[in-house]
Amino acid sequence: MALHETALLRYAARLLNNADAAQDVVQETFIRLHRRWGPGGPEGDHILPWLYRTTHNAAVDFIRREERLRKLHEKAVEDAGPPVTLPATDDPAERTRLALEHLARLAPGEREVLVLRLQEGLSYQDISRATGRTVGNVGCLLHHAVRKLSANLKRAGVL
Repeated sequence: MALHETALLRYAARLLNNADAAQDVVQETFIRLHRRWGPGGPEGDHILPWLYRTTHNAAVDFIRREERLRKLHEKAVEDAGPPVTLPATDDPAERTRLALEHLARLAPGEREVLVLRLQEGLSYQDISRATGRTVGNVGCLLHHAVRKLSANLKRAGVL
């Protein structure tokens, strides 16, 4: 199971935008794994979607706890006026930082499916199993997330 730990930490960190919370979420995932299947763990290909689904559930629990504060923060940002656009940059590290910053601003569901598809390389079917969404909903969320992220990056001068 340690084979999957890094990928789950990366996934949870992108969902939560918090590396410390991601470690807690992945720890909770492995605790649930141990409780469900014991020390040896399950065998077969079905474990990866289960791990992502369990990580997702633990992350959603965390997100729900933090949702109220996030909404208050977003309201304060909206009240402050339109975002300041940044000048275009040719520095790849700066472009990456700005892209990740804009990724973090997506809704949790959009960010989740985008990370699973682009970073983790999961198929729509695997994302569907991991998140509990229909394949059609996964496609719709991905479409809207990519369009929103692209528009935001263009406004910021990253694209």
